[in-house]
Amino acid sequence: MTWRIDEYRTAAGETPVRNFIAGLPPDAKAEAVALIKLAEALGNKLREPHSKALGDGLFELRRNQVRLFYMFEPGQTIRLLGGMVKKQDRIPSDVLAQMRGYQKDAREWLKKANTEKKR
Repeated sequence: MTWRIDEYRTAAGETPVRNFIAGLPPDAKAEAVALIKLAEALGNKLREPHSKALGDGLFELRRNQVRLFYMFEPGQTIRLLGGMVKKQDRIPSDVLAQMRGYQKDAREWLKKANTEKKR
């Protein structure tokens, strides 16, 4: 069974991962699309070198220098949060903090949506 891929949307309606991919050169854009298709097919069975856990439910899809950050949600759903082109060994702390902020927002939205469904 394939996994559902959703994109995180900010309160302003922007989708950081879509904006990131749109700004990539064609070869890197193709890498990002290939990573998304791989995640859709394999979901939580995806392992290194294509996926790496960053702790607290945050993961990165990896191919060459392209990184896409994501989290899992119920219902076999992967929520894409954002991306970066990695130019050094470590993920810059500001990028990691931003992705964790997106993750927190997505979790809060999901919790609120589930609470409203139960009413």
